[in-house]
Amino acid sequence: MAKTYHLRRGDKEIKDKSKLIKILKETTYVTLALSRGDEPYVAALSHSYDEAGNCLYFHCAAEGKKLDFMRSNPVVSGIAVIDHGYYAEQCNHLYVSAVFKGRVEFVEDVEEKKKVLAHMIHAQEKKKPGDLLKRLEGPQVAENLAKTAVGRIVIEELTGKKSAEVNF
Repeated sequence: MAKTYHLRRGDKEIKDKSKLIKILKETTYVTLALSRGDEPYVAALSHSYDEAGNCLYFHCAAEGKKLDFMRSNPVVSGIAVIDHGYYAEQCNHLYVSAVFKGRVEFVEDVEEKKKVLAHMIHAQEKKKPGDLLKRLEGPQVAENLAKTAVGRIVIEELTGKKSAEVNF
């Protein structure tokens, strides 16, 4: 049975789910903790958050260490941080963070890959998803999609905390 933990400093806990979602929407990358057997690995991924699917989308090269870890053990943990800098002379760092646990799923269908990539580009560039799908057509795109892994992290747990001095 897994041990249940609580924040030692409950005054820093973010309990409002909409604020946790806001963190995932506002950040452009997350840091993931991965494991394979007893070997840990940490990777940073650019992402977009899909509220309807309660998941983070990501893309990367179709092969490599992080994919080997994800395929070996699809359960991941991660963190998204909004850094508000160091609080001078207070020995404190100002931040807002969302910590999640989830399961990695890979998207294999080409049309679904395009939709996920359009979602990600929309989150990064703030352009209409429909216009973005036009950019994902043609032989060059098909070739690039074949070399690209696209996935989602379906979020199963989401918690967060922030510095008391940060209004969020």
